[in-house]
Amino acid sequence: MAENRLNREQTTREKAVRKRAWQRPETLPSPTPQDGYEFHWVRVSTQGLVDATNVSSKIREGWEPCLAKDHPEITMVTVEQERFADNVVIGGLMLCKAPRELVEERTEHFENQTQSQMASVDNNLMRENDPRMPLFNDRQSKVTFGQGN
Repeated sequence: MAENRLNREQTTREKAVRKRAWQRPETLPSPTPQDGYEFHWVRVSTQGLVDATNVSSKIREGWEPCLAKDHPEITMVTVEQERFADNVVIGGLMLCKAPRELVEERTEHFENQTQSQMASVDNNLMRENDPRMPLFNDRQSKVTFGQGN
C-alpha cells in the first residue's frame, strides 16, 4: 500500500495552480524600487508640443530624470524626443526620481498649506454666523451602496 505514495520532494503545487489570465499591460510601467527614492512621471510634452515650463519646474523641485540604462526593466520601442534620448520617456511623460525625504517634506508643505486654507475658509464662514440661524461646519460624508434595509 505504501508503493502508491509519492515523496513530498517529488510533488509540487505548481501543477495545481490555475493558469494566469491575460491582463492589459500598464500604460506607465512601475520602475524597480530603489532604497531612499520615490519615482514620479513628469510631463515633458502634450499633443506633440514640448512643455519646458513643467519640466524645469519639476527639476527645480528636486526631481531628477532617470536614465534609460538604469532601468532596463522598462522597455521602450521609440525615443520620442531627441532632447530626452537617454531618459525613460513614454507618452510624453518622463520618469524622474527624488529622495524620499524631499518628497515627504513636499507632501507636508502642501498638507500644511491645505490646512491653512481650510482654516481660513472656516473663519470666513463662521464670521457670517448668526445665532438666529446657525451655520454648521460639519465635514463628514457617508457612502452607501444599494438600498439600506
